[in-house]
Amino acid sequence: MLAFAWSTLWEDKEVLVWLSAFSAVTFVGSLLLIPFLCVRMGEDYFMPHRDHQVTLAGKHPMLRWTGLVLKNVLGMLVFAAGVAMIFLPGQGLLTILIGIMMLNFPGKRTLELRLIRFPGVLRTINHLRVRAGHGPLQLPPKDI
Repeated sequence: MLAFAWSTLWEDKEVLVWLSAFSAVTFVGSLLLIPFLCVRMGEDYFMPHRDHQVTLAGKHPMLRWTGLVLKNVLGMLVFAAGVAMIFLPGQGLLTILIGIMMLNFPGKRTLELRLIRFPGVLRTINHLRVRAGHGPLQLPPKDI
């Protein structure tokens, strides 16, 4: 049954066109969005003393909730694109990390630290930051 569905999927020309378009958009989007977000992140983003909840503090509750919902929806889209980029062209792990950073959920910090400690991810982000004239990211010791 699965083999039939898989072969039918790849024989449908319209599906292939949409998959190709999605692949191209996520690839170009990752090339533009990921460096921008990595450079804008503070050097101390991953440090324990950093408070990430002050962005809309003091604003009207409706504005805060709207911003929170939009940020999480965008984070889910970026996360989904990152998962797709594991199989399609693009910077999969880096895009997944950016998507997770935009989301709000319990255990987020632990997952962020686990992903940023992949040598290729940290090296890529720090390379982008140094090229843009920013300092490398600071990470807490592994036991925190």
